[in-house]
Amino acid sequence: MVKVGQRLHEERLQRKLSLDDIAAATKIKAQFLQAIETGDYQKLPSPAYAQGFVRNYATYLGLPRTEITALFRREFDEKKAYKVLPDSLTQTDEFPLKRIKVQQSLIVVSILFVLVASYLLFQYRYAFISPSLAVYSPKPDANSREVSISGKADSNAIVSVNNEPVSLNSSGEFTKKITLFPGKTKISVRAKNRFGKETVQTREIVIK
Repeated sequence: MVKVGQRLHEERLQRKLSLDDIAAATKIKAQFLQAIETGDYQKLPSPAYAQGFVRNYATYLGLPRTEITALFRREFDEKKAYKVLPDSLTQTDEFPLKRIKVQQSLIVVSILFVLVASYLLFQYRYAFISPSLAVYSPKPDANSREVSISGKADSNAIVSVNNEPVSLNSSGEFTKKITLFPGKTKISVRAKNRFGKETVQTREIVIK
């Protein structure tokens, strides 16, 4: 019995047409047309496309489309022809569905990884950096024995002035008054976070 591919091949040669001529007219790749003529159906993208390609090929050559399609169905062994279908799909530039899905999965996983890493870095950023600390006063030339130390630190830090704890408001601002003796005195302001990172600023003032 004459096979579909052989009949299409003979009709094409009789009309003196090349595979490239058919490909240009039907928009079917020449490699797919060659696979149809040789019965190498596993090189076609899918059963549905295989049948459509055969039908369009036959129509262009003027062969009875219904008859050719019926012959194709009888000789076409879908399970045998597509036993390596997943590999064909991944290797076919025309239908890279599996490759696209893999790429999309990798993108999603990468985005999730970046989000999780960013969250963890934000939560534990103070394990790597020292807390902020700014001391506004006192000035070096303080005249009064009662000195006010004020400034601003990270609201999550523990602040002390000369090793005495200082309370912070919600913005991290603090004020502490201490009494000093006349002469040169060093004031040490320390901010320390829960990871042990600390920032220290000192002020030397002269009380007259």
